[in-house]
Amino acid sequence: MAVTILGIESSCDDTSAAVWQDGNMLANLIANQDVHKRYGGVVPELASRAHQQNIVPVVDQALERAGVTRQELSAVAFTKGPGLMGSLLVGTSFAKALAMGLGVPLIEVNHMEAHVLAHFIEEPRPSFPFLCLTVSGGHTQIIRVDDYLSMELIGETRDDAAGETFDKTGKLLGLPYPSGPVIDKRAAEGNPHAFSFPEPKIPGCSFSFSGLKTSILYFVQEKEQEDPDFINNNMADICASVQYRIISILLSKLKRAAGETGIDHVAIAGGVSANRELRQRFHDTGQERGWHTCIPRFDYCTDNAAMIAMAGYYKYLEGQFTDQSVTPVARYPINR
Repeated sequence: MAVTILGIESSCDDTSAAVWQDGNMLANLIANQDVHKRYGGVVPELASRAHQQNIVPVVDQALERAGVTRQELSAVAFTKGPGLMGSLLVGTSFAKALAMGLGVPLIEVNHMEAHVLAHFIEEPRPSFPFLCLTVSGGHTQIIRVDDYLSMELIGETRDDAAGETFDKTGKLLGLPYPSGPVIDKRAAEGNPHAFSFPEPKIPGCSFSFSGLKTSILYFVQEKEQEDPDFINNNMADICASVQYRIISILLSKLKRAAGETGIDHVAIAGGVSANRELRQRFHDTGQERGWHTCIPRFDYCTDNAAMIAMAGYYKYLEGQFTDQSVTPVARYPINR
């Protein structure tokens, strides 16, 4: 009998549903929330309200596109955390009700572990063990992956995430939200060495981006005092220089982790891994160091339910189910 998993993702501002069946991702739908653009960032209350409006039609459309009925589902997987509590509550409540109504198992999924397992949705797939640099708006981590459900956190940010640094820089420069893709596009036209920003001296495989954010703020304020049109006249070079430093920090720590562990299968995941410059420099670094590199396609980098369904599938095979008492959590360490 076919194993058919419905995945539901609602950790932040994207409502997503996906259907995985016996080795194939049959559907992966995402409803975005444009309402946050006017505020320059995600507003939690507005996000949870939009999830309530989107979740039923998104699930229905995913099942329709997959050609699967609710009665054919083997289990329902959902994001338990980490994320925004209001957003997580919508997805969790819907998943619990659907699983109960259908009489099928309920599977809780860690959002960050799911980003790692997005690599197994389609070829090429990494080999165990491998390191995964997982970079998003809220998280920056290096994870050692020994098996589908065996992961160890070996480095993470002490304060802000890389994705947040992109967005806060974009807001400072007057760019629309989300700013990461905009900075990436503008950086392609600029000189990454036009301006110099510091690289924090953090021991081990940990990250820190708060000091870099402060440095960018002071730099822009000082230059604007000298020339009110400085940003407009130097936008491409600023974007290229900021992006260069963020990526340098990420790859520096990844190289350290690979050296300390001796692991040469290396991957990147998360929303920021859709960044054009990061993908290229990661590929180049892999060639220089003899790594076996792996990057999911763009669809599976940003928040999506396909990765939740993928994680749910491996948990289904191991019988790792949860019950109706489960509640979402804003903070959710990996392998817990």
